[in-house]
Amino acid sequence: MADIPMSDDARDTFSTLEVARLLGMAVRSVQMMVDRGELEAWKTPGGHRRISRDSVQRWREGRRSGPARPATARPATGARRVLLIEDSAHYQNLVSLLVKQHFGDVELHVADDGIAGLALAGQLQPEVLIVDILLPGIDGATLITSLRSHPQFSRSRLVVVTSLDEAGRAPYAFALEGVPVVHKPQLVAQLPGLLKAALDATAATV
Repeated sequence: MADIPMSDDARDTFSTLEVARLLGMAVRSVQMMVDRGELEAWKTPGGHRRISRDSVQRWREGRRSGPARPATARPATGARRVLLIEDSAHYQNLVSLLVKQHFGDVELHVADDGIAGLALAGQLQPEVLIVDILLPGIDGATLITSLRSHPQFSRSRLVVVTSLDEAGRAPYAFALEGVPVVHKPQLVAQLPGLLKAALDATAATV
């Protein structure tokens, strides 16, 4: 894999914006990666955040060597596929439980971040994608926009899950238009019905 090019103003560091452009993700996603310790960063005396070039390189190499894992084995012919793109283990487990309880013929797969989710979506071609908005890698809004731009996902239906309230979701309105959204505190009550509607809609297009 080719090395990441050095920034012009500092040979061994990048700004948050530079990293966002290099990795093809939103600035907010890069900030979250720094907060989680996935990227090494510090602030200059002037208050500007600098991110270690080596840590960006390691992150990219790690993503290439560690593809997303499926929640279960590859589905049998005719099984319906649902892909959950969610970085919280708690909500991964909760959604898995709901799917098992309500949809015995559905094969659930899980991706832990947006980049792995996009790759796995291309591999599986799922009937339904359940996507969190705030994701490492590529944020959910960017991921949704990317999926909508690819003809291969024209049959897939989207359901968004998020911990953000309506005010917090406002910056992502461009991506959420026409997409059912579940506030995570209402996941148990609302997700099964929305998932059934999405699966029924894909069946009707076959």
